[in-house]
Amino acid sequence: MNDQPTRSLDDTDRAIIRELQADGRIPYARLAPRVGLSEAATRQRVNRLSRHGVMQVVAVTDPIAVGLGYQALIGIGVVGDAASVADELARITAVDYVVISAGRYDIVAEIVCRDADEFLYLLDEKIRKISGVQSTETLVYLRLVKQTYDWGTGE
Repeated sequence: MNDQPTRSLDDTDRAIIRELQADGRIPYARLAPRVGLSEAATRQRVNRLSRHGVMQVVAVTDPIAVGLGYQALIGIGVVGDAASVADELARITAVDYVVISAGRYDIVAEIVCRDADEFLYLLDEKIRKISGVQSTETLVYLRLVKQTYDWGTGE
């Protein structure tokens, strides 16, 4: 996670982010007029937003298209230091999301892997063997209905 202080975004920052969320490969020559800046100023803004950790421009894959058809959310109960357990979970390649939470679970983690056999191995041989893991509850994804990455643009 980003430990940077929260930044205020102006309308131009939000416009840049919105355009890059729609097409992360848009050339600066096309992006600049859409956000009302010169090409050089647009490049500087994009670089500043990236450097300050406000955004990343990345390729997002479809897990199923790359052979990772099994996805699940795991609620984890912890005895002791949840942060150290979260750090251990984050080291597991198939774990793509880890959050320390309040409520029923101390940690929530998302697993993306090939199949149920791989998931069982990860759960039994990796996750449950982490010191401090007391309990797990698995929520297997049946169908992904919505997933977006368009936060922070004010819409």
